[in-house]
Amino acid sequence: MIVTKIKSVCIIDDDPIFIYGTKRIMNEVDFTEEIVVYNDGQQAIEGLKAMTAKGEELPSMIFLDINMPIMNGWEFLDEFVQMPNNNSEEIIIYIISSSVDPRDIAKIQEYEIVNNYILKPISINDLHNILQNISS
Repeated sequence: MIVTKIKSVCIIDDDPIFIYGTKRIMNEVDFTEEIVVYNDGQQAIEGLKAMTAKGEELPSMIFLDINMPIMNGWEFLDEFVQMPNNNSEEIIIYIISSSVDPRDIAKIQEYEIVNNYILKPISINDLHNILQNISS
């Protein structure tokens, strides 16, 4: 099955410049039909729980920042894996961070649900690689 576009993407990040830039390049490469944005992990958990409660599918891909106020990316993941969801297929999570801390990269391995790690900022090449990986 060739995937040409992701149905729905969720960006969880507290940096408005990163969000703006990422949305722009996603639109440029026709990456997704819909982009949902949350500014911290707590807001994301609440929003995603509300979607599930309404019987809606969660976004099929999540771009998650590690360092955020209120609830960081690790805390979000701990909550997210406990959450029920209505999706038939796996939800793909990419950690997006400006951190090159080896401890963060090692910690990613502890989460089966995390697909990969992308260094900020996201490039058009990163998005093409993601689509290619999903299609293969």
